[in-house]
Amino acid sequence: MTAELTDSDLPGLFRDADRASVRGQRLTVLLNAVRLYGAGAAALGGALSWKLGFFDVWGGVALVGFAVALAAEVMLVIHQPERDWYSGRALAESAKTLGWRYAVAAEPFAEDVPAKEARRFLRERLAEIAEKGKDRVTLSSDEADVTPRMAELRESPFAERKAAYLKGRVQDQKDWYVRNAEKNKRRALGWRVLLIVGEVLAVALASGRAFGVWDLDISGVLAAAVAGSAAWFGLKQHTALASAYSVTAAELSLTRSKIVDTDEAEWAAAVADVEGAISREHTLWLASRSSAAH
Repeated sequence: MTAELTDSDLPGLFRDADRASVRGQRLTVLLNAVRLYGAGAAALGGALSWKLGFFDVWGGVALVGFAVALAAEVMLVIHQPERDWYSGRALAESAKTLGWRYAVAAEPFAEDVPAKEARRFLRERLAEIAEKGKDRVTLSSDEADVTPRMAELRESPFAERKAAYLKGRVQDQKDWYVRNAEKNKRRALGWRVLLIVGEVLAVALASGRAFGVWDLDISGVLAAAVAGSAAWFGLKQHTALASAYSVTAAELSLTRSKIVDTDEAEWAAAVADVEGAISREHTLWLASRSSAAH
C-alpha cells in the first residue's frame, strides 16, 4: 500500500502554528465584525430619536454601539490577534514545506543525505523558523520534527514517494487553491453588488431630503454602513485572494504535469520548484496582510 502523508503526520511545529493561526484569524474577524456592527448601531442611534420620559432610547443605542466598538478596538490593540494569525500562518507553511521536502527526500534533504544528518538538518531548520514566532505560537505538540509517517515515507521506494507527493501535496494544494479562488470570486462579486446597492440607496434618500420629499435624514447611517462594508471588504481581500489563488493554481497545474514525468535523478530539484511556487503565494499573502494591517 502506498504510504500517505496528511497534515496530522507533519512536524508538531506545523500543528501548533496552524492552531494559533486559526485562533488568531477567528478572533481578528470576530472583533472587526463587532467593531463595525457597533459603529453601525451608533450611527443609527445618532440619526433617530425616541424619548421615553427623560431617556432617549435611540441615544442609548448610540451609546451602547460606541461602547461596543470601543471595547472591540481595545481588544484588538491589546491582544493583536492578527499577529497570531499572520505569524502562525507563516510558521505553519514553512514547517509544512520542510516536512514534505524531508518526507519525499527533496532538497535540501535529498536521498543521498544520511538519515541522521537529514534529521539534524530538519531539526535545525525548524528551530530557526520557530525562533521567529515563539512569542506568538506556543509549541506543545510531541514529535516536533520527524513523525513516524514522515520517516516511513522517506524510506519508501521512489515510486511511492512520488505518488504520495502528487496526491497529498500537489493535487491537494491545487484543489484548495481552485476551490478558494472560486469562493473568493463569488464573495467579491456579492460585496461589490451590495456596496453599489447601498450607495444608490444613499443617493436616493439624500435626494429625497434635498428636494423636500421627506425630512428624515438617515444618509449618515447609510454612509456609515457603506464605509463599514468597504472596510470589511478590504479586510477579507476577496478580489486579491481570488487573483493570487487562480495564478498559483494554474502554476501548480503546469508544474504537476512536469513532475509526473520526473525521474529519480531530477526528483529533489523538481519538488523544490513546486514548494517554491507554493511559498511564493504565501509570501505575497503575508506581505499584503502585513501592509493592510499598517
